[in-house]
Amino acid sequence: MIAFIDAHRSRFGVEPICQVLRQQGVGIAPSTYYAAKTRPPSARALADLQLVGEIARVHGSRDIGRGVYGARKVWRHLQREGQPVARCTIERLMRANGMRGVVRGARVRTTIADDQASRPPDRVDRDFHAPCPNRLWVVDFTYVPTWSGMAYTAFVVDVFSRRIVGWRTAAWMRTDLPLDALDMALFTRTRSGADLAGLIHHSDAGSQYTSIRYTERLADAGALASIGSVGDSYDNALAESTIGLYKTECVRLDGPFRTVDELELATLIWVDWFNTTRLHSSIGDIPPIEFELDYYRQNTSPAAAELGELSLH
Repeated sequence: MIAFIDAHRSRFGVEPICQVLRQQGVGIAPSTYYAAKTRPPSARALADLQLVGEIARVHGSRDIGRGVYGARKVWRHLQREGQPVARCTIERLMRANGMRGVVRGARVRTTIADDQASRPPDRVDRDFHAPCPNRLWVVDFTYVPTWSGMAYTAFVVDVFSRRIVGWRTAAWMRTDLPLDALDMALFTRTRSGADLAGLIHHSDAGSQYTSIRYTERLADAGALASIGSVGDSYDNALAESTIGLYKTECVRLDGPFRTVDELELATLIWVDWFNTTRLHSSIGDIPPIEFELDYYRQNTSPAAAELGELSLH
């Protein structure tokens, strides 16, 4: 009521507005209005004002929330910083101040299956869980329109931690695109001596992933290829989910892009944020690299833990 009177008092005056409101069954006296305007802010109002600043910092920071965090992730991040606050309070203040998380849009299918190529079996069967790093990777790529033409980005994701261990952005979707992402992932993991023998590499049935060059590279690394059925996104749901996050948190947020190089730089920044800062609910609301570090500290010898930490940098 106070806000309503404020909005119309310059035109009608306070007393006439209060009189009309009373006639409509809304009892408010002019003295009540003036008292509310002169009353000092309550303790709750002052606390809300300070908290809104913290919410805006987390939600809007390019290094933390990037404008994509919803109430739950903002709440989790503030808890990690040692600020005890109720989730419902975060929801109320974000709603009142016009802050909201982004919602993922529909993904367009880019898989072109090679019906003549022999395909490995589905070794995952939609069970996207792994007991430790380097046991199960999922891969996929997507398209991104730029002003200079279509671009494509490929990802390799470690299922254990949800970490993006390899990626590549290019102006084509030939086998070189996912192969470069795979080579980055192999380099990222093996430079510290990690053993990838027996690693399951799961993809869709796209011709890039069933090509001779790609399958030979997997065999050289000691990985086992796994491919889901054609045209069923659920068979590679975790990779699809990562693509959806990329489109929502990077492409829609930072685009449109003029060139492939601009998209590549934005993808680099997003992947670094995704791995080191973004909170992931599936791993306990912590970033992927932190999750892997915790694993190596708790499940390996000090020397092996140090080796694991080296592989994360």
